[in-house]
Amino acid sequence: MAWQPAAMPARGMSKEQLVFVACLFLLLALAWLVLQRMTEVMAAPGGMADMAMAGMPMPWSVGDAALMFAMWAVMMVGMMLPSALPMFLLYQMLLRRRMPSPQRHWALVLFCAAYLVVWGGFSLIATLLQWGLDHLALLDVQMRSASTPLAAVLLIAAGVWQWLPAKSACLERCRGPMQFLLTGWRPGVTGGWHLGLAHGAWCLGCCWALMGLLFVVGVMNLLWVALIGAFVLFEKTLPLGLWLSRAGGLLLVGWGAALLLP
Repeated sequence: MAWQPAAMPARGMSKEQLVFVACLFLLLALAWLVLQRMTEVMAAPGGMADMAMAGMPMPWSVGDAALMFAMWAVMMVGMMLPSALPMFLLYQMLLRRRMPSPQRHWALVLFCAAYLVVWGGFSLIATLLQWGLDHLALLDVQMRSASTPLAAVLLIAAGVWQWLPAKSACLERCRGPMQFLLTGWRPGVTGGWHLGLAHGAWCLGCCWALMGLLFVVGVMNLLWVALIGAFVLFEKTLPLGLWLSRAGGLLLVGWGAALLLP
């Protein structure tokens, strides 16, 4: 499918869309502020990273698990919201044409909420995976792989995924929001929920392997969080995004292979 630019009204955004965009950017800014604060708390004296540096055992308490889940969930908002913005705006525009107010507002809220629920489920899985890796002493102070073979496997797996047909299929639906919405349209307020879940699932299929790279570069490394988020944005929005995705895959495979060299 040819690349489709995000559909926008010919004469600019309406007041309703401007308010929506402002709310999304406010949520994005809040997510990054909270994420920064969370990393500071974990790196503070007496925090999880400080105990790990001192060689202390790291059994997770309920509070630790809740904090890590919250960090993953907020991180997914910060990383994925920019690339989802074109889809959100297009859905809002179609709702204005097909559904009266206030029903369309609830449909839009459910669409966005369902998308975030999907990534919340991923955050739960990532938290459990991090707990398992930490329990096996496979993560260091920065919450990145302390095992070179594990890091290499994660890099090579993510790189190979970038070339698989399943990745291309997921990326195609993320890059063609109009086609996705028109072919999968669900009427009514609850239709927003079902569409949001579907979009979140395709988006998750597109990006899950890239998120796994955080266990290589460091879950608490905000620079890499931003770089991976930017890569996701570019591969979903640029005209040559598919080839960017595959070029990134080659680099990841090469990086992983280099780690395995003697």
